[in-house]
Amino acid sequence: MYLKTGRVIKVSGPLVMAEGMEEANLFDVVRVGEQRLIGEIIEMRGDKASIQVYEETSGLGPGAPVVTTGAPLSVELGPGLIESMFDGIQRPLDAIERAAGDFISRGVEVPSLDREKRWHFTPTVNVGDEVETGDIIGVVQETSIIEHKIMIPYGVKGKILSIQEGDYTIIDKIGEIETNKGVLPLTMMQKWPVRKGRPYSRKLNPIEPMVTGQRVVDTLFPVTKGGVACVPGPFGSGKTVVQHQLAKWADAEMVVYIGCGERGNEMTDVLNEFPELKDPKTGEPLMKRTVLIANTSNMPVAAREASIYTGITIAEYFRDMGYSVALMADSTSRWAEALREMSGRLEEMPGEEGYPAYLGSRLADFYERAGKVICFGKDGRVGTITAIGAVSPPGGDLSEPVTQATLRIVKVFWGLDAQLAYRRHFPAINWLNSYSLYVDNTGEWMNENVAEDWSDLRLKAMALLQEEANLEEIVRLVGIDALSEEDRLKLEVAKSIREDYLQQNAFHDVDTYASLEKQYKMMKLVLKFGDEALRALKAGVYLKEILNMEIRDRIARAKYISEDNIGAIDEIFVELEKQIDDLISKGGIMND
Repeated sequence: MYLKTGRVIKVSGPLVMAEGMEEANLFDVVRVGEQRLIGEIIEMRGDKASIQVYEETSGLGPGAPVVTTGAPLSVELGPGLIESMFDGIQRPLDAIERAAGDFISRGVEVPSLDREKRWHFTPTVNVGDEVETGDIIGVVQETSIIEHKIMIPYGVKGKILSIQEGDYTIIDKIGEIETNKGVLPLTMMQKWPVRKGRPYSRKLNPIEPMVTGQRVVDTLFPVTKGGVACVPGPFGSGKTVVQHQLAKWADAEMVVYIGCGERGNEMTDVLNEFPELKDPKTGEPLMKRTVLIANTSNMPVAAREASIYTGITIAEYFRDMGYSVALMADSTSRWAEALREMSGRLEEMPGEEGYPAYLGSRLADFYERAGKVICFGKDGRVGTITAIGAVSPPGGDLSEPVTQATLRIVKVFWGLDAQLAYRRHFPAINWLNSYSLYVDNTGEWMNENVAEDWSDLRLKAMALLQEEANLEEIVRLVGIDALSEEDRLKLEVAKSIREDYLQQNAFHDVDTYASLEKQYKMMKLVLKFGDEALRALKAGVYLKEILNMEIRDRIARAKYISEDNIGAIDEIFVELEKQIDDLISKGGIMND
């Protein structure tokens, strides 16, 4: 329904000024010009409104009509979200292609969710039941992996008057509810404004780690289910591949992937890869639990600013069903650039490097919508959103405003290093610069659920990597001959941690993912080599003989042992001790 008509008085790229808008409200969605371009009011001064238009504005001029819908920018939530690909304002790209061709035509109006497709609805409540906000009234098997739970909308409470099983479209009436405001129809679709976080009953402290299968992440810098992390790094350091790996392998029931201002070919890779990838839990294609938001770098800049809100609102919807959701935003730097461009056109006072002064608060608004919560509903189900944002600092400068503002909010920092990437060490996460503030919480969980000495092994590995950095400073200054054999052994063990454990091939069928059990055995094996080698060294064995042992090749190749054959790592432990004992006995005979 369209309410009040104004008219354009100024056009500045995606920013349009209109007058006669006194009946409109901030954040109302409007239609601009004869082509009915979609836009959003972002500033009001008297009867003049500043509108960011989510489509190309060329050809638009003063005098063009502007009509307001009287409603904020909202997303449609219901069956049909999964396996879909939307643009930044939830326009379905496949439906637009069918309607208008390969490129998005200006002013095209296509409903976000399919109004024709019928879904089989199975009620989970009975007539006469008292229900309230968040209660699940029925289910739809949307894909073979995800059961879509139909919930009572926010602010609705009452008694079920009618509800029945059957095949319905998302706008068909599936039942009725009697409330204190009268009888309301129930449908499978609800709407929610993207800039407002969906409410929940209570927030919880996240403890359980989100297992990603990436050794450097799970072992050294874990993120929890309901945690927030950022992946900053320069061009070519592997941000997108890291995010793809997390989306593929993370221990989450739903994935929402937001391509925010990234290259179109990268989103094409995601589209081509995800349908072919098998979900490790079910064997089904990964797309059957994925929603894609694509706002590539050649799409209108204003829609880029809205895309991360669209994505996290969809993530909150699945969280409210009680699912664990992994949200990937690639990249928030492009989103911040869109924010800066719109701020500049609004003639706002610029902050550092031209970014608006409210950059930090907007980033916080986004990341704070992640978390582990008790959802609304009488069953008290728990849902989580884990938000992982890539940051693309210009020239790899981590002191720039977007990175710094992000670091003040997130609790996990996976700092990608261009030097590691040049050395073909992937994932190129620098173990000296990165950190996780969830280590204590996840460490307790790992000790209880994986192995009681998990935290001790992690600390030992981190200490060796730190010692390696200190020893390399000495080597650069005075040469390796200045080091004792024990210190040289530390360098070798640290090298083994780096190359045999932390380095992981995303494109290798076996090495792309490592279970926690395999990670534990691999880490313990590398550190066991250090302990056994030190024992031999103290028994008089030369370091050169220790380093030339055949077992070292088997330790290096342990990462390629499949999950089905994980017991083979235990055999390497036995062989390691045997070879060390042989070396010590030979050394003893020679000494005699």
